[in-house]
Amino acid sequence: MRGVRVADFSLLLPGPFATVLMADLGADVVKVEPPAGDFARKMPVAMFRMANRNKRSIAVDLKDPASAGLVERLAKWADVAIEGFRPGVADRLGIGYEALSAINPGLVYCSISGYGQTGPERLRPGHDLNYLAAAGALALPGHWLEPPKRSGIPVADLAAGSFAVVAILSALHARNATGKGASLDLSLAEAALSLACVRYGPTLDRPRRDHMYPTNDIFETADGKALAFGIVEQHFWEALVDAVGHVEPKLRDPKYAQEPGRREHGDELSRLLKAMFLTRPAAEWMGLFEGHDVPVSHVLTPAEAVQSPQMAARDMMLTCEGEAHVPFPVTVNGKRGGAVRRNAPPLAADTDAILAELGYSVEDARALKATGVLNVAGGA
Repeated sequence: MRGVRVADFSLLLPGPFATVLMADLGADVVKVEPPAGDFARKMPVAMFRMANRNKRSIAVDLKDPASAGLVERLAKWADVAIEGFRPGVADRLGIGYEALSAINPGLVYCSISGYGQTGPERLRPGHDLNYLAAAGALALPGHWLEPPKRSGIPVADLAAGSFAVVAILSALHARNATGKGASLDLSLAEAALSLACVRYGPTLDRPRRDHMYPTNDIFETADGKALAFGIVEQHFWEALVDAVGHVEPKLRDPKYAQEPGRREHGDELSRLLKAMFLTRPAAEWMGLFEGHDVPVSHVLTPAEAVQSPQMAARDMMLTCEGEAHVPFPVTVNGKRGGAVRRNAPPLAADTDAILAELGYSVEDARALKATGVLNVAGGA
């Protein structure tokens, strides 16, 4: 995406995740923050740093009419603008589609909101959990014997950000042919709904576990660790029985021999496997599976995962100025495709460089700062 310029007015995660994907692939992203900075800077997790690497920061009070000239220059400079406010807010701040596209008709403008720009729920507040619930994404269990639970990963936020990048790339491609920009309306709830309907389509009216297999689950071991099994196909079941049937002869019971029987007696089989795996430590089980083509994995923390031989071999952890990052996960012509060129910027760290790039003279920049529309002191 080298050569693509992005004015990023979004905060927290969905929009910044979209733009960090673009930045990793070479886009020039200017993060336009409010004077106090993105609220994510204050959150006690690494999310801000992970979602805002490779970007530049300027802090602008968009509520101040004095920001209009700067916004106009940003609109002319950008190929893409992205915002993540509730419907109507961007218009009130002077950064809505109508205002910016009037300045730059070729602008690809992307709005990411909870429920979209239209409809009766469009102004309803929410976060990832709300959108997953509203989309039916919490109706499906992830474990054979347990009720549906939320993921520790903000699925709706990340899905919407990913879909936004696809939509933006499509719109940029169309612009190359027509010269015209586009207004894109991405909904977090709709992104979650799209994922939720992949298995059953949009007609599922009650929780069910037809998508589950009692052998496709996570089981704790004697040493408090956990192993994840992807045993779905028949040959993987047979591989499991070959590997550990001598440990638990009941696995050879004919009622478990074929998938219909394993599903019919799924509760019983799940409990049998649970009890069996609690008898030995994880390393011993992994030794028994060696050479048997059983789809089994340790349940790792992210820190363990990035340090694993597989991830290390694929260069999935890059370090920049002492901080570790996991870049855009693609290999291009045998080399890591995503790059980490700089860590997330301190608030307003790039003000002078951005103003100069937008055509402000030293005197004009000084005058703009004097209005108080910019936070030039910066911060964390």
